[in-house]
Amino acid sequence: MPVYSMTGYASAQHHAGHASNEAESRAAASSHLGLEIRSVNSRFLDLSFRLPEELRPYEPALREIIAARVKRGKIELRCLIESGSSTAVPVPHPQLLQRLGSVQDSVRAWLPDARPLSVADVIRLGVSEQTSGRDWSKEILPLAEQTLNQLLLSRGREGERLASAMLDQITQLRALAAQAKPLVPQLVAQQRQRFMDRWKEAMALTDGATLPEMAQDRALAEATAFAIRIDVAEEITRLLSHLDEIERLIKKGGEIGKRLDFLIQELHREANTMGSKSAALELTHISVDMKVLIEQLREQVQNIE
Repeated sequence: MPVYSMTGYASAQHHAGHASNEAESRAAASSHLGLEIRSVNSRFLDLSFRLPEELRPYEPALREIIAARVKRGKIELRCLIESGSSTAVPVPHPQLLQRLGSVQDSVRAWLPDARPLSVADVIRLGVSEQTSGRDWSKEILPLAEQTLNQLLLSRGREGERLASAMLDQITQLRALAAQAKPLVPQLVAQQRQRFMDRWKEAMALTDGATLPEMAQDRALAEATAFAIRIDVAEEITRLLSHLDEIERLIKKGGEIGKRLDFLIQELHREANTMGSKSAALELTHISVDMKVLIEQLREQVQNIE
C-alpha cells in the first residue's frame, strides 16, 4: 500500500450536454461545470466547500464521497458553473427582464437610495435563473469521483517522494548511531584510567595515612558511577528500534501519519538523553546531528496521511 501525502491538488471540467427543454438547452450550450479539490496537512479530516447556491443540495453527497476515501487533511472543494466560451454572453428572456424590472420598482419604492440593476447584474441573474432549475446530479457526482481520483494520485506521488526522503534520513541516523556505539566504552576506559591516576597521585601525597585498598576502592566506585551516568547504550538500542519500526511502517504504507508522529517524538527523546549524558565533544556533535535529522523527519511526517 502506498504512502499518501496530505498535500495535493486536482481539477476537472464537465461540459454540459443534453437538456430537457429550450431554456436548459441554451444554458447547456453556453456553460460547463468545473470542480477543483485542494488538500493540505491537518491533524484530522477537515472538509470545506465553496459551491454556488444551485449546487448546495449536493454537499452531503460530496462530503460522503470524500470522507470514504480520505482520512486526514484539510480538504477544500470548489465548484463553479462557468460559460463555455469567453465570448458567449447569455441573453436574458424578455419575461425575466420584465420580472426584474417589476422587482426593482418595488424595491426602490421602499428604498429610494437602492442602486439600480446594472447590465452585469441582469446577466448574472439571468444565468442563475437558467441554471437554478437544472439537475446537476448526473454531472457533479461522477465529476467529484474523477477529481478525487486525480487528487489521490497526486497525494500518492508526493507521498512516494516523502517516503524516499525519510528512508534516506533513517539511513543517516543509523550511521550516526553506529558512530556513537564505540565511543562509550572508550570514554569509560579513559575515565577509569584517569581515576586510577588520581588515586596514585593521592597515595603519593598521603604518606601511607590512608589504606591503599580503601583509596583504590573509592576510585573504582567513582569510575563505575561515572560509567553508569554516561552509558547511552540503552538510548542507542531504543533509537535503532524506533528507526526499524518507522522503516517498517513506511514500507507498509496506508494511514501511518499518527503512528509516525508518535515515534518521531520518541526518537527526539532518545537523542536529547544522549546529549545530556554526553561526556565527550564528539558524542555531543553526534547528538546534535541526530536532532537535526529527526527534525527533518518530523517535517516530512507532518504531511503524511
